[in-house]
Amino acid sequence: MGFIFIAFALGILACQLGAALPPQGAVGLVAGLAVAGLLLGGVLRVRSRGLMRHLTLLVLATAAAGGGWAYAAWRADLRLAEALPGEWEGRDVVLTGVVASLPQDFERGLRFVFEVEESAAPLPQKISLAWYKGFRDEEMHTLPPLHAGERWRLTVRLKRPHGNVNPHGFDYERWLLEQGIRATGYVRPAPDNQRLEAFVPGLMYGVERLREGVRERFRRALPEGAYTGVLVALAVGDQRSIPPELWRVFARTGISHLVAISGMHVTMIAALFAAAVAGLWRRSPALALRWPAQQAGVVAGFLIAFLYCLLAGWGVPAQRTLYMLGCVAFALVLRRETAPGRVLALALAVVLVLDPWAVMAAGFWLSFGAVALLFLVSSGRLAPDGRLRGALRAQWAVTLGLVPALLVLFQQFSLVSPLANAIAIPLVSFVVTPLAIGFAILPLQMLADLAHGAFALTMLAIHWLAELPWASWQQAAPPAWLAVLATLGCLWALLPRGTPARWVGLAMLLPLLLWVPARPAPGEARVTVLDVGQGLAVHVQTATHDLIYDTGPAFSADANSGERILLPYLRAGGVRHLDSLVVTHQDNDHSGGAEALLTGIPVAEVRSSLSENHPARLIAGARHQPCVAGQAWEWDGVRFTMLHPVRAADDSPGSKTNDVACVLRVDAAGLGVLLTSDIEAVSEAALLQGSAGQLACDVLVVPHHGSRSSSTAAFIEATRPRWVIFPVGYLNRFRHPNAQVWARWAASGAEMWRTDTAGAVSVHLAPGGPRIEAARDAAPRYWHGR
Repeated sequence: MGFIFIAFALGILACQLGAALPPQGAVGLVAGLAVAGLLLGGVLRVRSRGLMRHLTLLVLATAAAGGGWAYAAWRADLRLAEALPGEWEGRDVVLTGVVASLPQDFERGLRFVFEVEESAAPLPQKISLAWYKGFRDEEMHTLPPLHAGERWRLTVRLKRPHGNVNPHGFDYERWLLEQGIRATGYVRPAPDNQRLEAFVPGLMYGVERLREGVRERFRRALPEGAYTGVLVALAVGDQRSIPPELWRVFARTGISHLVAISGMHVTMIAALFAAAVAGLWRRSPALALRWPAQQAGVVAGFLIAFLYCLLAGWGVPAQRTLYMLGCVAFALVLRRETAPGRVLALALAVVLVLDPWAVMAAGFWLSFGAVALLFLVSSGRLAPDGRLRGALRAQWAVTLGLVPALLVLFQQFSLVSPLANAIAIPLVSFVVTPLAIGFAILPLQMLADLAHGAFALTMLAIHWLAELPWASWQQAAPPAWLAVLATLGCLWALLPRGTPARWVGLAMLLPLLLWVPARPAPGEARVTVLDVGQGLAVHVQTATHDLIYDTGPAFSADANSGERILLPYLRAGGVRHLDSLVVTHQDNDHSGGAEALLTGIPVAEVRSSLSENHPARLIAGARHQPCVAGQAWEWDGVRFTMLHPVRAADDSPGSKTNDVACVLRVDAAGLGVLLTSDIEAVSEAALLQGSAGQLACDVLVVPHHGSRSSSTAAFIEATRPRWVIFPVGYLNRFRHPNAQVWARWAASGAEMWRTDTAGAVSVHLAPGGPRIEAARDAAPRYWHGR
């Protein structure tokens, strides 16, 4: 039966990779054929032999795959039907509902999931809200206390699910769809925002309130603890409590799975509780005669695992472990033998029936992949391994077998992972986690201190390993066919001793590790305007050089587009260092990611219009030089020319930073791209006066996001581009692009693109004219824009 569940999963995956949902009639037809195929295959399988039996298995697998495809399409259609009507985007709505998740605090406010009960508009039931203290420092005010399970009346402003779409970037719209969140927005300042009820009875509201209480208990007990967030994550699954710098350390050492609620933690808790219940059960002759102690223990272990999974946030690894434990418990109660592969396949099917979008999550592949690898190297052996040998074999299997998945998902894997896990697994799994859970149950300060101290001891070695220059292998995101080839090779290499030519499996891994993505040919260039929301970030790539022009916004003190968008994009593209970084001016939406970029990747030089007295120049150090008109250089036959500002920036009173923004022209293959940052009418006039002969171009990134203070008629006439790109955020509060500016560019005859609807826009400057591609068109998904 295992192959049927795997085929069902492949059918679901095929649907999730689709660009559009099929018509309902097609879904119904395929579902009917799938049911008929399963019934026919079931009947034939009993009587068939030889070739007929293989054909029967093919029919069953095809029917299961069709059933998975139809089921995923049906669920997706139901989920997408819960949509925010377009006419209600950006309008104030008064609604009543319940805070349905742990409120997450950030620099300027709180974020939380809200379940709508009543509203003045037809809203989806589940929405995500932010409640800001203020957008500017002078607007900052104190927010009322907010807790899970409370009923509130709020005035909100909503928009349909929308996220930044960049090559190999995180798909926020898919994540929202999986979570069932069909609108996002923020709470508007209003006098009638008020709490109506302190707690609304409900199972999940109670669980979320309990999780919040445990989180606050840890924060009170360890207010200055460097690893308090890790203990919170281990106890209640709140991974957002872990700071980004720790996640980088965990990724470099390959122990990220240990600080999440992994299957090992769930299994450990279940096993300890099952052993305790079984031991006590045996002490009562009446209970032991009524029901075997082993069965009582395993059922009790399953129940405690279920409660722990609820408390831990119900992630895919926890679900997978829970369902496997359930299968084992059910089999023991019925006194039936269970094959590990079938148990894993059944858990796979249950996860996807409950959440067909889980197949798109990284945790799904890593969790099921790791367990499948452990089954592969531990099952069917003639003699059991010793504990040490078995542990080494298991670690080698997981380390090697997950390399293709890690490179596809994260473009890196840890080379020190075996040693880091050998240190961390015993301490985290058998010391830190039990102490953290013990403190969650019994609030003794000693337990919190011991848990924090034990993890701090673990991190002494982990930090040392993370600082090794060769701690992790990084490379570009590989194509799917290379990942499949490497996966087959890893599986072959992990087969038992005696399997012929196991070394061939390791050789099949080499093409994946040596793969390098194609770059522009000499004399050509690729210019990519990234989708960073309301901001600007551009990547210019030649045959051997890379330049970043602006770095997008900083979203908060702990989050910025450099860390979240630029660095993952560059890693996925195989960019190991930057030859130049241009920070056009100091506005947050252009410079907010600069510091993260300089920290995360080697940068040879920095050019900016920041004044000499500006503190941000410290991040550039000796590499820094000011942007000045007339600067020019050439890489691989591609010409770069700085057209503005005329002189270096200063701190003259009343001067606007937009007036000194760096304007860069890129010429390749007889084509020109003009990058204009945030220049306004004054700077456009200066360019018309001093560089008029260099303004005509083929592609232009519109000044100041299409603000009404820029794109004068004279500037449009002088540039005469065939394509223009508006870097704007979806429903941004500045209402960019301005309607009149949009109309002026449209009247010029230029073809217009905007990043909020197209995603990242890539322009390949090559002979025969520029080739333009939008990220949303290159990898369309049925949920985009919905």
